[in-house]
Amino acid sequence: MAPTARTPQEPGDGADRVLQLEQEVAQLKEAVTSHAVVDQAIGMMVALGRIPPDEGWAVLKEISQHTNVKLRNVAELVLLWGRTGEMPEEIEAELEAALDRYGPPQIPGAPEE
Repeated sequence: MAPTARTPQEPGDGADRVLQLEQEVAQLKEAVTSHAVVDQAIGMMVALGRIPPDEGWAVLKEISQHTNVKLRNVAELVLLWGRTGEMPEEIEAELEAALDRYGPPQIPGAPEE
C-alpha cells in the first residue's frame, strides 16, 4: 500500500484549528456551569415544593416560558433569591403559581387550614 500524499497546510491552518478548539472548550465550560446552576435551582424547587426533581425541572421550565426569561437566568435568579431573599416580582409570582400546581396540597406535618 502506497503512503497517502499529504497536501501542504496553509500557514494559518494550525492557528485556526487552535482558535476553533479554544472556542469549543469555552462553550463546554459554559455548558457545564449552566448545567450546575440549573441543577442547584432544581434542588431548591425539590426542597421548597416537596416535589421530585423532574417536576422541579418542569417548574423552572414553566417559569422560563411564562416570563420569556432564559431557563439558566431563571435558575440564577432562584439561587440569588435563596441567598438574598430578593427576586423580581414577575418571577416570584410565576414560581409560587408553578409550585402550587406541582406541589402537594399541604406540607406534611403542617396544621390544616
